[in-house]
Amino acid sequence: MFNLFKNDEKNQPADVKAARAAILKAVKQELQKAEGGEGKNIKGIDLFIAAPDSEKHVYESAVYAEEQGRLKNEIQKIADDYALDLPANWTLDISHLGELPVEAIRVKGVDAALFIRTKDNTIKKSATAFIRILSGEAEKKTYRLESTDGKVNIGRDKSVQTADGFFRLNQIAFPGEIDNEINKYISRQHAHIEWNNETGSFMLYADEGGVPPGNKVKVRAGATEALNKLISIQIGHRLEEGDQVILGEGAAIVFTYKESGHKK
Repeated sequence: MFNLFKNDEKNQPADVKAARAAILKAVKQELQKAEGGEGKNIKGIDLFIAAPDSEKHVYESAVYAEEQGRLKNEIQKIADDYALDLPANWTLDISHLGELPVEAIRVKGVDAALFIRTKDNTIKKSATAFIRILSGEAEKKTYRLESTDGKVNIGRDKSVQTADGFFRLNQIAFPGEIDNEINKYISRQHAHIEWNNETGSFMLYADEGGVPPGNKVKVRAGATEALNKLISIQIGHRLEEGDQVILGEGAAIVFTYKESGHKK
């Protein structure tokens, strides 16, 4: 008999196929509850993964991290088998987190959980994360983010006056008066981070000074190393463990859920 686990005590998947099978089985069980056309109320599926670093590669392969849309297609086939009538615009969001949301349904045997989003529910989850400065010189080397913080602005200098005359406070500030060439390429209104309660994640948005033809906001995904350039202030990037963000011409920050002994 095939053994799903390398070590039952540690509860780790033996291989990619076993992890994928466990996840798809859980999806099938949850979607089956909406059998008979009730799937039209489903807005999307959130898959949360909280694997240790030593197992991350297993999960990345299990969810086809390098093949965009493939896992969603497999889930769509399951939905079609049960005549769920999913809406055409349903979404699949995969997040690598430090811990699994309490509202989500644990996937048996693996470090993953599911949440089925409908028109009537959202995933309300609190979280703590950290921004660490890799290059450039900010007021602090590490910033603590809480899901209750609201909008956290990033830019050059602490308090700046915008074009409409109002003042903006940058909670993550790179002083412009110091002798650091990298800081000079960061806009006063460069970007901001805010919590999205529906997806249970932190989102990064470029602001007016961080989109073309101004300065840049680029993200290299921590899980896949895929590069994403933010070119609109309306479309954000869902931050995940290990994502590196380039601001301007060389300022770099990293997003993480791991505290590593740093304080706010």
